[in-house]
Amino acid sequence: MISHLRGALLEKHPNLVVVDVHGVGYEVTIPVSVYSSLPAAGSEVALHIHTHVREDALSLFGFVSSADKALFEKLISVSGIGPKLAVTALSGLASADLIAAIRSGALDQLVKIPGVGKKTAERMVLELRDKLDFIGLPARVSGVAAPQSSFSAVEEDTISALMNFGSTRASAEAAVTKARAAEGTNDFDALFRRALKLLR
Repeated sequence: MISHLRGALLEKHPNLVVVDVHGVGYEVTIPVSVYSSLPAAGSEVALHIHTHVREDALSLFGFVSSADKALFEKLISVSGIGPKLAVTALSGLASADLIAAIRSGALDQLVKIPGVGKKTAERMVLELRDKLDFIGLPARVSGVAAPQSSFSAVEEDTISALMNFGSTRASAEAAVTKARAAEGTNDFDALFRRALKLLR
């Protein structure tokens, strides 16, 4: 199983990256929080990898920290939560906030994650509340600072990420416009989370 990749960052998108390791390009699905901490394309990048194997597919999921990978693996151990929903959960809430919500039983916060209904939120709390003590996470993912780019580029990345979560472009553009005014920042992570809340 692949558990770690280090190589050149060939491509990066809000939901996936391609990492060149000795001439082999690995496509890796990532949470939005990972995207916001990646270096520029062409730079070296290191990711902790979860390899998900099914009869018809082998998929790689990447994380900046081993703690985020451990949290992802805890999430997919819950009945009804697959890798895609776990990535969505890690994109919709910062890891520390997600852990805090599960530990405190904050169902109202968990159901705000796209695809997580009340029953799934209840299972997350029931099955994981006492199993996250070993995961020590900072409030934000550590690593390379968010890439410096113009507002239009950040806005386009945020719109693209929202569309990956099922939004139409028109709705995504409206949400990003409102989010920018509310946040007063060009930070991708902050804009995405605010826009996602507005869409809900």
